[in-house]
Amino acid sequence: MSLLISLVTLLLPVMCMGEVSSCPDLDPELELWNPGHDEENRVVINRGQKLLLSSSATVHSIIITNGGKLVIKDNTNPMVLRTRHILVENNGELHIGSESCPFRSNLTIILYGRANDGSQPDTYFGQKYIGVIDKGTLEIHGEKKLSWTFLNKTLNPGGMQEGGYYFERSWGHRGIIVHVIDPKTGAVTHSDRFDTYKLKSESIRLVRYLNAVHDGMILSVAVNDEGSKNLDDSARKAMTKLGSKHFLHLGFRHPWSFITVKGTPSSSVEDHIEYQGHKSSAVAKVFKLFQADNGEHFNVSSTSEWIQDVEWTGWFEKPEKAKAKGGERLSDFRASHSEICSHPIDIQAVTLDGTKLTTEVLYKSGHDYRFFCRGPEQTGDGCRNYRVRFLCGKPVRPKLTVTVDTNVNSTILRLADNARSWKVGDRIVVASTDYSMYQAEEFQILPCRACKPNEVKVAGKATYLHVGEEIDGVDMRAEVGMLSHNIVVMGEMEKRCYEYNNNLCSFFDFDTFGGHIKIGLGFKAVHMEGMELKQMGQQTLGHYPIHFHMVGDVDERGGYHPPTYVKDISIHHAFSRCVTVHGSNGLLIKDVVGYDTLGHCFFTEDGPEVRNTFDHCLGLVVKPSTLLPSDRDTRMCKTITEGAYPGYTPKPRQDCNAVSTFWMANPHNNLINCAAAGSEETGFWFVLHHVPTGLSVGMYPPGYSEHLPMGTFYNNRAHSNYRAGMIIDNGVKTTPASAKDKRPILTLIAGRYSPHKDADPLKPREPAIIQRFIAYKNQDHGAWLRGGDVWLDDCQFADNGIGLTLASGGTFPHDDGSKQEIKNSLFVGESRNTGTETMDNNVWGPGGLDHSGRTLPIGQNFPIRGIQFYDGPINVQNCTFRKFAALEGRHTSALAFRLNNAWQSCPNNNVTNIFFEDVPITSRVFFGEPGPWFNGLDMDGDKTSVFHDVDGSVSEYPGSYLIKEDNWLIKHPDCIDVPDWRGSICSGRYAQVYIQAYKSANLKMKIIKNDYYTHPLYLEGALSKSTHYQQYQPVITLQKGYTIHWDKTAPEELAIWLINFNKNDWIQVGFCYPKGTTFSILADIHDRLLKKTYKTGIFYQADQMDKLEHRYPTKGHYYWDEDTGLLFLKLKAQHEKEPFAFCSIRGCERIRIKAIIPKKAAISDCQAKAYPKYVEKPSVDVPMPKKLPRAQLNKKDHFVELKVESYKTRYFHLKDDFAYISVDSKKFYFSEDGIQLVVIDGYHGKVVNRTSFKNAILQGIPAQIDNYVSNLQNNSIVVMASKGKFIPRGPWTKVLEKLGGERGLKLKDKMAFVGYKGSFRPFWVTLTTDDEGVKIFQALPVPVMKKMKL
Repeated sequence: MSLLISLVTLLLPVMCMGEVSSCPDLDPELELWNPGHDEENRVVINRGQKLLLSSSATVHSIIITNGGKLVIKDNTNPMVLRTRHILVENNGELHIGSESCPFRSNLTIILYGRANDGSQPDTYFGQKYIGVIDKGTLEIHGEKKLSWTFLNKTLNPGGMQEGGYYFERSWGHRGIIVHVIDPKTGAVTHSDRFDTYKLKSESIRLVRYLNAVHDGMILSVAVNDEGSKNLDDSARKAMTKLGSKHFLHLGFRHPWSFITVKGTPSSSVEDHIEYQGHKSSAVAKVFKLFQADNGEHFNVSSTSEWIQDVEWTGWFEKPEKAKAKGGERLSDFRASHSEICSHPIDIQAVTLDGTKLTTEVLYKSGHDYRFFCRGPEQTGDGCRNYRVRFLCGKPVRPKLTVTVDTNVNSTILRLADNARSWKVGDRIVVASTDYSMYQAEEFQILPCRACKPNEVKVAGKATYLHVGEEIDGVDMRAEVGMLSHNIVVMGEMEKRCYEYNNNLCSFFDFDTFGGHIKIGLGFKAVHMEGMELKQMGQQTLGHYPIHFHMVGDVDERGGYHPPTYVKDISIHHAFSRCVTVHGSNGLLIKDVVGYDTLGHCFFTEDGPEVRNTFDHCLGLVVKPSTLLPSDRDTRMCKTITEGAYPGYTPKPRQDCNAVSTFWMANPHNNLINCAAAGSEETGFWFVLHHVPTGLSVGMYPPGYSEHLPMGTFYNNRAHSNYRAGMIIDNGVKTTPASAKDKRPILTLIAGRYSPHKDADPLKPREPAIIQRFIAYKNQDHGAWLRGGDVWLDDCQFADNGIGLTLASGGTFPHDDGSKQEIKNSLFVGESRNTGTETMDNNVWGPGGLDHSGRTLPIGQNFPIRGIQFYDGPINVQNCTFRKFAALEGRHTSALAFRLNNAWQSCPNNNVTNIFFEDVPITSRVFFGEPGPWFNGLDMDGDKTSVFHDVDGSVSEYPGSYLIKEDNWLIKHPDCIDVPDWRGSICSGRYAQVYIQAYKSANLKMKIIKNDYYTHPLYLEGALSKSTHYQQYQPVITLQKGYTIHWDKTAPEELAIWLINFNKNDWIQVGFCYPKGTTFSILADIHDRLLKKTYKTGIFYQADQMDKLEHRYPTKGHYYWDEDTGLLFLKLKAQHEKEPFAFCSIRGCERIRIKAIIPKKAAISDCQAKAYPKYVEKPSVDVPMPKKLPRAQLNKKDHFVELKVESYKTRYFHLKDDFAYISVDSKKFYFSEDGIQLVVIDGYHGKVVNRTSFKNAILQGIPAQIDNYVSNLQNNSIVVMASKGKFIPRGPWTKVLEKLGGERGLKLKDKMAFVGYKGSFRPFWVTLTTDDEGVKIFQALPVPVMKKMKL
């Protein structure tokens, strides 16, 4: 042992000698410096001065310049340096530790001063700053700590190992609320509310409920608001039997709480108090301790109360007309300020210079207050030179709280990483794993000898559920961030808000003038790590917790060795961003935690910032700020309009409302391993600057950043955001406000991203790759990605309102030939992360496969969607959808379309190799229906929705297209309807035509396919009615004929674009014009990229329709049928196109029509004359694919293909009737006139019976068919069809009503019917009847299951 001690003694001097070169405070040239405390001491550390600060100090300011050096001594008692600012310049140096010798002691740098204290701000840095510029050096290296990690075990509310519960209710949840709790685990197994104020029947239901609870279960029962008015004796006695002593006499609005064990009345605890009126609080609170089977003790507590909230008014000066004699009269103040309450709870007075006064209050005559001021210079009669404010009480509100939590006021957190670097007393924050970012919770670390390296013990218990595991395949572990470091830089704050910019105190009730660190051009070296920044940032531009300002390249490219970095830093409770990168490139921001901040947290500013790397950064609880339009919330946006042109009316959701955790003004930056764990709006937002803004003007040519390839985006996550986890879309306005565009500069505008090599749109596309992105519990979108080639791979989306929207460039892709795609990814609709039911959750309701209570993203009936198609082309490949289950009243679906869509829908949207797990086949797709959220479903894009099911993995029909059920432009006779989807499965070759009508933006267009002329499609146009032209964008079937009509006079000029046409693809179109119109028609090719147009041919008038077939590259024909008013053209593509391009390799092929129309021409609607003259017989050009065999599907649910037809046939002089029923391609033909039935088992989809009923039976013995149907098993699909002359009337038709037909139905000569024998009416029940022929082609889901009700 003595030998070991001697060896250590010998080694110590060697270790100390090694530290001299790396530990800055061990430099022998340093001179001890202890300036003491003097706020007037303006310190300048100049040439030849090398000072070592070894004790706390207060000075006015510190300037380190001309080679001066300041080092903070380590291994001392905690030290506080208080100063207005520190400036490091001209080869000056500030050192606190070094990279190889971190600072180990505790140091706090406090930056003090008010914005309006009379001090002169520096023109570059401002006030309350640490500034570095012009060859200055800043080296701050605190102790190395784990910056943030994940929970590795779920943290339950109340700190329970399992379960835990928190329940809170106020207005709107009146009555007696019962919770049933399992004593073995502490889990709440059931709860219910009984409105015994409103209904007497609720008392009966309450008694039945209590009787059904098993003995031994814990009951927590309490009143919220009122529960006595219709409470009958049976309920009162039932509660008394359980052990209550007060419930028998429960009165109006009495708070009452009760806990008992069913079957053991003596275990009861109870509290009760009478209602004190609308101006007084009253509370009844009980709690009881239990022990679970695992040995853990837990508390059940219940609080029923009436709460009176109070708040202070603003400060008021003495009214001019007030008289001071006999004290200050409250009525004088109320006459001048009506917002003052008549009976204040308290009064505070101060002199005008802020000195607090004592107030003596006199209550007189039961009506009026007087008060006197006691203090220097105050007289006995009244108050002099003072301001006063009043504490006013609001009307009481009810509140009920039920909690199940541990009996110990501490919690063990199990983490994903070794946390031994975290110390007792450190503060951490655990992120929300629900929709509300405000469920993030702070804790303080306690001593814990028994904790493992990845465990910490914290004070208190969680209020909310924080997930610590993978759920349904998605990593939803809560982030745990370290807030405490041994080096603290903080702003010294006032106790309340004061005005210094933009009416701040109307938005914030706290001081926002914090400190800031600013790094300017030409610095020599800056490295910061191991710091805690709090109360930093100001609500003024340019003053942020950490700000690299116009410093250019800060890595090796700029000559910095080692490169500049910001690492292992926490920034919390800040007032303006976290880290700002402004006109700076190559900065490493790593292991930074930003928490509870105002404005964009990790912020790139003007647009030219590139090559910066955000590695393993965490941001959470990011709130709005006043600084930029994109920072502002709705109220700020409407209030702050500086920079706008007179007459500007803000549109907050368009102009502002974009505060984000990561705001990327240039895509060429790297985001790796980062987490955006809660913002008022968005997690990651890539926004485009068409040209650089601010001080960066001119740094790149127009449009450069819009084509610049994206940096690395890998392994990032976003949750608990309101608008979206991630957005790639929009730009910012880069021009000042004007009469033409009144919006202020930097408001949000449209922007489109299309990455290319070297940012050159003429060079090959270079897709933006998003890998391993996780987005969950974002209220609106997991991700909204618009632009050119944006590709996602190996991503996870769960519990978002909409998982993912992929959108191209809008009407036209700005980068034609590009596509968006997602591969190898997982989508979960409603996971096992059910959240916490609390007052701040906007929505709580039933959901999931088990219909259990859970937090919901937007509204109880919001149609949750996995992928939302919008524009296109889009490719979805090898993706899994899990737990999407629609309810009756909530149209959840895995695949869907954008709501209220005016834009185009591309037939090149391809879906391949899709897997569904716990997704009922009815919930795979939903095309929408009129009603909540979908509105009228009558916008152009709503009507033309389509995607290509390449391998049949969605529809079971390989190669099919899924379309909206009533889009007859792309439907043919063999399409199969899927009523639950409101869609159809079709085959065909599809494309689009864009029809631009000039000088006629408010025309409604009607387009008719000649083979379904009774089913026109009406289009309003995709563009604003204020534009100089309108654009209509129907999806059409190729090789077909159409006519186009208008609700007013036809436009004089049309441009028809052939979209998604390949070489030799064609359609024939008749355009309606008034009689006497003459035409000039030419063909051209428009290159949208080069913005050039080339004339390619002219159309000449033909005297007969046949000549339209003779189309040459430079010549074509048109046929003008003046009698019907139709101008016919054959629109035929002349050139090849790339697979995902809208236009040909030569450009967009167009036909331009200029018409000279007679004056005062009538409405151009030729439908009545065009048909039946130009009617075509419906045909199937591309045969329907065969349905995949069930053995190949390997799924528990599938479609049964039903085909039913009954029609009259005619072959020369012979007449006959033909009818059949087909089930999965097996046909059943009819031999005799009457009704045939085929019965299908609703569980497995097999035909279990078939029969027929002749007319004689239907007419003479109708009970026979009724008995047959009555004896069928429940859950049977019943298919019927008529043949020949059957009996369409009589008692037998009541059978159809029993099977789901409408009451009072009337039949014609032909009938086809699909009905259901069971306890509910499926949506797909269908009756078709006609005199000539009927037909039903449907895909029905099996097993048939009733949707749960919302």
